[in-house]
Amino acid sequence: MSFPPGIRRRFVVSFPLLLLVTSSFAVVATADGASQDDGPELPACNNPFKLVKVKIWVDGVEGEDLSGITASFGASLPEEANKSSKLPTVFSNPLNGCSNSSSKLTGSVALSIRGDCDFVTKAKVAQSGGASALLVINDNEELYKMVCSENDTSLNISIPVVMIPKSAGDAINKSMEEKHVEFLLYAPTRPIVDFSVIFLWALAVGTIVTASLWQEFGTSENSDERYNELSKESPNAGTGDDDDKEILDISVKGAIVFVITASTFLVLLYFFMSAWFVWLLIVLFCIGGVQGMHTCIMTPIARKCRNCPQKTLNLPLFGEVSIVSFVVALCCLIFAVVWAVNRRESYSWGICLMITVLQLARLPNIKVATVLLCCAFVYDIFWVFLSPLIFHQSVMIVVARGDNSGGESIPMLLRVPRAFDPWGGYDMIGFGDILFPGLLVAFAFRYDKAYKKHLASGYFLWLIIGYGFGLLFTYLGLYLMNGHGQPALLYLVPCTLGVTVILGLVRGELKELWNYSPELSSATTNLTGEA
Repeated sequence: MSFPPGIRRRFVVSFPLLLLVTSSFAVVATADGASQDDGPELPACNNPFKLVKVKIWVDGVEGEDLSGITASFGASLPEEANKSSKLPTVFSNPLNGCSNSSSKLTGSVALSIRGDCDFVTKAKVAQSGGASALLVINDNEELYKMVCSENDTSLNISIPVVMIPKSAGDAINKSMEEKHVEFLLYAPTRPIVDFSVIFLWALAVGTIVTASLWQEFGTSENSDERYNELSKESPNAGTGDDDDKEILDISVKGAIVFVITASTFLVLLYFFMSAWFVWLLIVLFCIGGVQGMHTCIMTPIARKCRNCPQKTLNLPLFGEVSIVSFVVALCCLIFAVVWAVNRRESYSWGICLMITVLQLARLPNIKVATVLLCCAFVYDIFWVFLSPLIFHQSVMIVVARGDNSGGESIPMLLRVPRAFDPWGGYDMIGFGDILFPGLLVAFAFRYDKAYKKHLASGYFLWLIIGYGFGLLFTYLGLYLMNGHGQPALLYLVPCTLGVTVILGLVRGELKELWNYSPELSSATTNLTGEA
């Protein structure tokens, strides 16, 4: 069961490629959400900013934990909950906490809102009132870094000072209506490396390796023809034409136009993205995913069932299809529906779609690869790091998070939950960060196969190693920049395209790689075999 060949080739390749590059925004961790610079370097105001967990009890019943961030001044919080104490919670009066409170703050966690005076003043007022800690409620959802001014040369703040987002303050305000609320504050340490990073690294590398080798272990002699017999999608199956195999060769012009189109599409998403528009993309993604999964499943079935008799059905729109193909398509459709319902879960991946796209799209030589990857390299860096200079925020990250779509986001991520991080969250990578280097790796595999190169003397193995190191460098950049989203192609392009160019120069094969043509290589191989 499959779409008509022409529609399938244009949709399954062109649309996913466009969507994948749009979401190619790098490895992104759940951001701390803190903004503003670190302030002046002062002896009493140079505490490292730490994320804080706020455990809450309402009338003795434990509620959902809140999150905050410490100030650059004040006492440190313990790293473990059992080393901290429950404290009653009291709103300052006045609420801005800028003057002595009429509410009794002794031995409690004082709550105040942001504004009207600086953070140091609020801390001094709370401390003079006997408070054991101060929680400042921000006026928006970002966690603002509370720093000192240049005039605060001598501070004597001995209580912890923490900022929480506006939504947390609203929840606390609602809980404290005629109820007894207690807080416990502590600052658990986030592990440098979580298991999720290793698993995500293996998923990304494994997807590229599988897509490159798929034609080897997924097909055999006459298996392409057998797949088409099972799917009943083309009367001309097995002729060997690129049109029948639905191969899309990417050209230099197409690579440039593609990235320009993707940038335009990204800007439109930034300005006009809404929940209904993201749902439209989700539906289209599901259609492409069904087709991709169907192809991945049917290809090995076609190999195993070369001589099996097939019963067929005559379906509207699709015509004659085999029962096997129909059952597989039905299972794929059910999987897509389940994914759509649970799209925010950690297992919501689209590896089959990427494998299919890497099978259908092809880089003919290094010249086209250089143009495509260099354009994608600039694209990634600009929309992550430079777009805030124009739009005042990172367009790529805003679109990926779905800030303007009611929490919905483009479904183009591999997302793995952090297993050992007390803060939870996910490590993620955009499909495009697998797809674009994957196109080059797949080309290297075809080139090595055409010239019968061994692993060490070829390019495929070295590009896989380069891609793996590129991802490691991406995660290192993510760590050094405190979880700020990284343009992964900044690291992946030099580690894949750069490795190819350097190896080509060293081996004296760069000119051949640059002008390589699959058709000429095939003809040369045939002539050599006949001779």
